[in-house]
Amino acid sequence: MVYIKEKILTVLDDFAGKRLDRFVSASLKDLSRTLIQKLIDENLILVNKKPSKSGYRLKADDMVFISIPDLQETKIEPEKIKLDVVFEDRDVIVINKPQGMVTHPASGVHKGTLVNALLSHCKDSLSGINGVLRPGIVHRLDKETSGLIIVCKNDKSHTEIAKQIQERKLKRHYLAIVHGKIQHDKGVINKPIGRDKIHRHKMAVVSNGRKAITHYKVKAFHKTPLREKFTLVECILETGRTHQIRVHMKSIGHPILGDKTYGEKNDPIDKMMLHAYKLVFIHPRTKKEIRLETGIPERFNVK
Repeated sequence: MVYIKEKILTVLDDFAGKRLDRFVSASLKDLSRTLIQKLIDENLILVNKKPSKSGYRLKADDMVFISIPDLQETKIEPEKIKLDVVFEDRDVIVINKPQGMVTHPASGVHKGTLVNALLSHCKDSLSGINGVLRPGIVHRLDKETSGLIIVCKNDKSHTEIAKQIQERKLKRHYLAIVHGKIQHDKGVINKPIGRDKIHRHKMAVVSNGRKAITHYKVKAFHKTPLREKFTLVECILETGRTHQIRVHMKSIGHPILGDKTYGEKNDPIDKMMLHAYKLVFIHPRTKKEIRLETGIPERFNVK
């Protein structure tokens, strides 16, 4: 990533006591809140040259260092890719994303993404809040995670759904097959998540990370011909950190089967067993609750 601009801001008395993210948003109005949060997560916004959380309360004379990446965005071309549409109206569209599809274009990936397919399917009716690379995208699924993802067709819907995510009103349920036999029928993992201090492309449970809470319920146990025991679990996100379920399940000794980044080295399965199977939200226009659910993916039939 190339940084075309670096800024240093001094906190005046009027801003003392304000949150870091809100201070940056007020000072640099051309940056979206989503980008500001991303920069904070990646330690590209520092307070007195030290990493800080979004909610850090600033003090007078604090120095805020901001590294702003090159925001020049490549035009993304529509592609006629078949989509599994679960729900659609003039405000939102919910897709059952297949495993292996990237949600939105990134460095080196500008074709075959969900956004390419959406630009063809929805034409010009996608929200523009997250820019041309991520039109309509209000949350994401990892490439190897399949399942339900909600996309917004206008800015009003985008703002409303983003608010539901922030206020933890939008419910996301996942199915996962994990290594080992979990001893409890259900549990809560409450461990902060942030960038791995050594491997920066990975996330980890770290003391100075952002609050992350995952609820899980055991659904079934089964054995494979390989004589390895696995557990099928339902995971419900209370927060939505990057790789949250994958990092949390690994942290309690039950990494997700087929996870090449956080899983076991000699994993017998090469496809990650994580699927977003249920989505519950309040429709941004009608204010009615929408409950959507998919079946268990074929790949979950571990043999």
